[in-house]
Amino acid sequence: MSQDLRTFLKQYEQSYPRDVLFIDDEIDGRYETTSLIMELEKAKRYPVVFFNNVKGHDIPVVANVLASRQRMGFIFGVAEKQLPHEYAKRINTLVPPLLMPETAPFSENCFTGEDVDLYKLPVLTHFPIDAGPYITGGLVVAKDPITGVDTCGHHRLQLKGRDKLGISLHSRKRMWEFFRRAEEMGKDLEAAIVIGVHPAFSMGSMAIVPLDQGKFARIGGLLGERVQLANCRSIDVQVPFWSEIVIEGHIMAKEREKEGPFAEFTNYASNRSTENVFKVKAISFKNNPVYQSITGGMCAEHNLILAVQKEGDVLKSLNEGLPNIKEVNVPLSGCGLLHCYISLKKTAEGQPLQAILKAMSIDHNFKLVVVVDEDVDIFNESEVLWAMATRMQASRDVFITPQHMGMGCTLDPSSDENSRSSKMGIDATKPLGWYPDKLRIDPDVAGRMRTLLNRVEGFQT
Repeated sequence: MSQDLRTFLKQYEQSYPRDVLFIDDEIDGRYETTSLIMELEKAKRYPVVFFNNVKGHDIPVVANVLASRQRMGFIFGVAEKQLPHEYAKRINTLVPPLLMPETAPFSENCFTGEDVDLYKLPVLTHFPIDAGPYITGGLVVAKDPITGVDTCGHHRLQLKGRDKLGISLHSRKRMWEFFRRAEEMGKDLEAAIVIGVHPAFSMGSMAIVPLDQGKFARIGGLLGERVQLANCRSIDVQVPFWSEIVIEGHIMAKEREKEGPFAEFTNYASNRSTENVFKVKAISFKNNPVYQSITGGMCAEHNLILAVQKEGDVLKSLNEGLPNIKEVNVPLSGCGLLHCYISLKKTAEGQPLQAILKAMSIDHNFKLVVVVDEDVDIFNESEVLWAMATRMQASRDVFITPQHMGMGCTLDPSSDENSRSSKMGIDATKPLGWYPDKLRIDPDVAGRMRTLLNRVEGFQT
């Protein structure tokens, strides 16, 4: 499998030419790219979008790379509904990375010292409430200063100067812990920001991995081959060999500076930040680079990366303890993180509650978990709501637990001042024994009618 973003996009365009959109009109990097993406979403369209003429820049911007399940499935050669299953299987396969002996393509151009200028990149401002332009599609790569274990993850990066970025390590997971360790040792944390990478890197960066294991080995599992890495020029960090743009520098110890607000994935702006500072030492890029952006706010790409990873984690955990789990959906209506739908073939009463409790233990952000029978399509929320309407009694099938750890109140304003949130589980399965059957259409007749409708001009099923 190619590990190059450009090659992936070309292959995808060849397979789905109508799902790649090229915008050649001049576009303002302030708000207009976001507004266009949101207009597409209103029409339920999620194409890859190339902005070839961003005002004031000669570098094209690509967005929406991971905005659809169909496109994510294309990465692995599977259908949409098989995506969580395939992700769960691959992400648990460790394939050690490979440091390439040759010079990486991003070394074609390099600026250091006084020549460093982040303003030459088409860094976008997504919403009026944002504190300024933000790098959103960059993956931050670093190593544990004690063990040398690698990590990479998306962190918001506010453009503050030609060689300075504000960075929030808001997840307080691996990157935050690696920085804490470095700061405790009196050192800055060496880190690189890579922009324009194969989408498997973004998907794998969200994986829950033990601190003693690296992320690149898991991404290798997703790719089905060893991740190709290259050394940075000015720091001891290894980055994806085929990156379009690489920004090298340090997350500064004992240095904090206000960062934010930024429009986040729950459709609210967050002022909460670890207020870290990233100082740039070098910028390298391919000839004619492509700048990759992830649209801010509650948009498909921003949220879907979260959702698919959570689906894989829940599937893996449920399958270890429960029989006959069919599907898991973490819907975009729940911001790709707060709601979870599970379908199963129930063989014993109590299994739905077991699934609910197990799912809630996997991620503290889940506020609602709904379990339905296998005849309900959990990727169609109308069917989930139908199951709740006809198979649930609130006095018997709704379970509420108060004061769990939740999401920060700036992202979920309904949580309390200590970021605590109540959790609700709903068993919307039929009781075992007799129950009315769901109405069904004869599949052969349905197929003939689809064929007939497709012959009608202007109608496509």
